Amino acid sequence: MNNSTEVTQFILLGLTNDPELQVPLFIMFTVIYLITLIGNLGIIMLILLDSHLHTPMYFFLSNLSLVDLCYSSAVTPTVMTGFITVNKVISYNACATQMFFFAAFATVENYLLASMVYDRYAAVCKPLPYSTTMTTGVCACLAIGSYVCGFLNASIHIGDTFSLSFCMSNVFHHFFCDVPAVMVLSCSDRHLSELILVYVVSFDIFFALLVILISYVFIFITVLKMHSAAGYQKAISTCASHLTAVSIFYGTIIFMYLQPSSRHSMDTDKMASVFYTMLIPMLNPVVYSLRNKEVKSTFMKVVLEAKLSLGLCV
Repeated sequence: MNNSTEVTQFILLGLTNDPELQVPLFIMFTVIYLITLIGNLGIIMLILLDSHLHTPMYFFLSNLSLVDLCYSSAVTPTVMTGFITVNKVISYNACATQMFFFAAFATVENYLLASMVYDRYAAVCKPLPYSTTMTTGVCACLAIGSYVCGFLNASIHIGDTFSLSFCMSNVFHHFFCDVPAVMVLSCSDRHLSELILVYVVSFDIFFALLVILISYVFIFITVLKMHSAAGYQKAISTCASHLTAVSIFYGTIIFMYLQPSSRHSMDTDKMASVFYTMLIPMLNPVVYSLRNKEVKSTFMKVVLEAKLSLGLCV
């Protein structure tokens, strides 16, 4: 047996060690996080306040905003703390907790995006029976199924990663406890664990992508058959925001996780991770609100009501 001490804490090297960049990056990520909080909470509140938005599409959008808020919150505060403190230590249990919630909510987002495109498929391809297809029960089942898959997936990753022994270096070149970054530190044979990671992530991504691609094939076939210019424009605008969100999310996730560990560059991984852990949760509310007339009109109505109430108070 080798003389070794089991690791009880990890040291995060963060995004950069340059002292001149610490304060500017802290300010930048604070602004990003505040925009993420305001944007996603704003979407959720608008949908809750306006009964006209109590439809399947906005039900899934409110869940997407909640998930974006949660998985951004699992990572961003740790990053911000790392910029203003010398001690960048995270305990073994805290690392496992952060990894669990990030993996859970990122996977929930994966399946929510697939649920949303199924809703768009039903709205565009089967408009007449839409109300009987996308019932409250169906929407609830799709949402609950997404959360169940997310937390099951996170449990697999946690069990897979932390079944390994960590008895050598406890310093990893990342700003949060991501699965590939933690696995690299293991002194065990991690070949099987890496295979499990790739297979589980591949199944999650490609199953959801298959649903998305098949749904969009049917949507585009239906759109091409439309003779009404107004119907064509409505169908395209309905799907444009979702297509944008899907492209950004899956592009970075596939780049990050579906490549051999030998090809991983930690600096490149960190840049990709910044994008999908902090920028995507900030961009999603912008993407969905800027291209959505109903969300914009509800926002303007809330602003006008707030102004009127303030005027009356004065």
